[in-house]
Amino acid sequence: MTRPEAPHALAITFFYYRDLPRAMQFYEDIIGLPLAIDQGWCKIYQICPGAHVGLVDETRGMNKWSAQKPVQLCIRVVDVNAWYAYAREHALDGLSELFENDQLGIRAFVFHDPEGYQIEIQSATRAGA
Repeated sequence: MTRPEAPHALAITFFYYRDLPRAMQFYEDIIGLPLAIDQGWCKIYQICPGAHVGLVDETRGMNKWSAQKPVQLCIRVVDVNAWYAYAREHALDGLSELFENDQLGIRAFVFHDPEGYQIEIQSATRAGA
């Protein structure tokens, strides 16, 4: 049997929360993501066309909340400096300094959401990066 050739419709990365309303408020009010799909105990937000993050009530989802978060949500933006100024103004938890990674061709910073997931905001510093 061959793999289906139809294009993918969208991508969703799911994070699991103890306090879903608090997570929703953060992603809506601080990050500014629009709610794309409301499944009740699972809220799916659009990051950009085709890319989404799903916030799941850990008491209902397929996985459970964990204190260790070996995952990072990375959002590429046009103006990382403006986002960094915004993040500083809001004193986001775990906010790093701005940094550049010449090998990857990015300028970025990281912080944590309300339950410890790391979010990276980055811009490319060269074409093709």
